[in-house]
Amino acid sequence: MKSSTIMVNTLSTIKSFSLLMKNRAVDFTIFTLLLVGFLYIFLISTSSKDMPFFPSPKSPHHSKHPSMMFGENLDTVLAETSTADKTVIIAVVNRAYVDGDVSMLDLFLDGFWLGDGTRSLKDHLLIVAVDQTSHERCRFLRLHCYRLETDGVDFDGEKLYMSDEFIEMMWRRTLFLVDVLKRGYNFIFTDIDVIWLRNPFSRLIMNASIDFQISTDKFNGNEQSEANPINTGFYMIRSNKKTVGLFNAWYARKNNSKGMKEQDVLERLMREGKFRDLGLRVKFLDTLYFSGFCQNSRDVRAVVTVHANCCRSISAKVADLTAVIHDWKRFKRSSANETMTFGWSKHVACINSWKN
Repeated sequence: MKSSTIMVNTLSTIKSFSLLMKNRAVDFTIFTLLLVGFLYIFLISTSSKDMPFFPSPKSPHHSKHPSMMFGENLDTVLAETSTADKTVIIAVVNRAYVDGDVSMLDLFLDGFWLGDGTRSLKDHLLIVAVDQTSHERCRFLRLHCYRLETDGVDFDGEKLYMSDEFIEMMWRRTLFLVDVLKRGYNFIFTDIDVIWLRNPFSRLIMNASIDFQISTDKFNGNEQSEANPINTGFYMIRSNKKTVGLFNAWYARKNNSKGMKEQDVLERLMREGKFRDLGLRVKFLDTLYFSGFCQNSRDVRAVVTVHANCCRSISAKVADLTAVIHDWKRFKRSSANETMTFGWSKHVACINSWKN
């Protein structure tokens, strides 16, 4: 209404002024300049009211959350991100995960947007950035963000699977997560290459009867069996003395585990009986629900998450996770009969990533 009123008043003014100019025989050039000026004022006044505001990635003052500013306080960030029972969803990113026309972070967030019952979970998602670029991208997207100090170690580029830099970044992540546990917060940790297609809380035990629920590369059929090959790309853990003890013992092995990623070290601790020594109550997650490229879910009607494990490079993960998103959209459009014959696309890029 205001824009229409401005237009009517402007045109009326122009008409009156035109008659005045003719009566006084003012030069036509002056009249034209005035007309352009009126139109310019009109366009500015309407666009400032009707156009949406898109903040610059370098304009933190428009952030929804105070924690998106530089120098976040971890206690503040956790408090504003967590659920009522002090549970947080945590993902760690670096520049390699946010770069590109379609980035790993974009696909990860697509899952929250397209999944069943997942949109509201983004309110409890904390993105932990290990470099400046990924931190600015997080703030631009108006997510809950925390800039992790890395003691001068450069974590901003792609870290190929099992490279020294990859292993170091995984250990820095573990040290941060034990800090979260010590502050009294439960959390779901998720790699950024995990697509959430359904709300995982519906398939996780949320009470204190289970301390640790962890995904597997290939589920052996027994959710209590320590023979399951674990995957630290997705797990839920409760904050208590036992879990803090586990993470302390885990991180203490860092300097004596050269060439091993932190997942391998945790699995070795399990094989050595550390879970039982601590009295941990552990559930190993079925790939029917918490699947990955190592072992696809057998039922798209049940699957909760899809992890791009058994894959070497980020470009391959992006390619095959894009296919997962397309598969999910295809499933959502399919009829009951089509659902019965649904099949996942082959993970061609990830298979080929091991050949290079």
